[in-house]
Amino acid sequence: MRALTWTAMSPPSMVVSQTATSTVNFRRISLRRDRVCVKATASSGTAVSGGGVVEAVELVEIGERSKKWKWKGEYSVNYFVKDSPEEVTPASQTVLLVHGFGASIPHWRRNINALSKNHTVYAIDLLGFGASDKPPGFSYTMESWAELINNFLEEVVQKPTILIGNSVGSLACVIAASESQRDLVKGLVLLNCAGGMNNKAVFDDWRIKLLMPLLLLIDFLLKQRGIASALFNRVKDRENLKNILTNVYGNKDNVDDTLVEIIAGPANSEGALDAFVSILTGPPGPNPIKLIPEITKPVLVLWGDQDGLTPLDGPVGKYFTSLPDQLPNFNLYVLQGVGHCPQDDRPDLVHERLLPWLAQLSST
Repeated sequence: MRALTWTAMSPPSMVVSQTATSTVNFRRISLRRDRVCVKATASSGTAVSGGGVVEAVELVEIGERSKKWKWKGEYSVNYFVKDSPEEVTPASQTVLLVHGFGASIPHWRRNINALSKNHTVYAIDLLGFGASDKPPGFSYTMESWAELINNFLEEVVQKPTILIGNSVGSLACVIAASESQRDLVKGLVLLNCAGGMNNKAVFDDWRIKLLMPLLLLIDFLLKQRGIASALFNRVKDRENLKNILTNVYGNKDNVDDTLVEIIAGPANSEGALDAFVSILTGPPGPNPIKLIPEITKPVLVLWGDQDGLTPLDGPVGKYFTSLPDQLPNFNLYVLQGVGHCPQDDRPDLVHERLLPWLAQLSST
């Protein structure tokens, strides 16, 4: 997740229907070169209402099976891996899950089992989050996270991998793919991709430009430790956190005590406050609009239409929804009634699009 605020919107036009594991209706908003951009929602009478029935990995299992990797011989980075129980086939892929702001590996708990039935799944806690180190004085940047991802592929995974990211995790994956020198990035899956590490990512949007003096003032205040500490303590209060998450998610049923603990737990660890301040006050990082044309690998984009952080009518959302008509390697699906974190908000709708895309990737 991340803290980029714009305003929300709604697109679309004709209606078609599709039947899979569950009945899903799709609103098509564009079609070109067999790359369909649709708006998807569970139909009212199906078993997927309220977020669908998916088998989530228990937090205990994630904790027990997690491993540590020393990045640059200095920083401890937490990661998780789950292999497919089935025999590896040509359709089997290796994927790396990269969370967003404030999240960690367990934010993928509703996706790991579905993915690992046929694929090898890695998930990582970015430096500054989850059970990874939060080193004092570290200057967090999008570029450092992208470097971490590429180094992890080189030293740990050691095979071509599909990067799957949410929010700032998506942007880190885009940067990693644009900078990868060893052809270890096989494809990208971007879930509500962020426009930058923080609110200073400006894409010629008058709303953000108008707020820029206020954002700079907030930067200044956050660098006053007493103010930053008071704000951080208020944000990570479980009741406040649940209210924030309720606004971020379209499917309110999935905003439960487990989710709150996933976010709140690591926020109480040493170094979390410094990471919070560094991320919110640091540089926004490379502009994804400039990086995307450099990506030639297959890309799947999934976007919740109820995202108030990076909405479809904001500059980032508008740019990504235009891509299927411009770039032959892009597929885009807009998920109706879904917020900023589709993989946890409505995992059933994400799996409807993600699993077939992964299966066909080996034949392309």
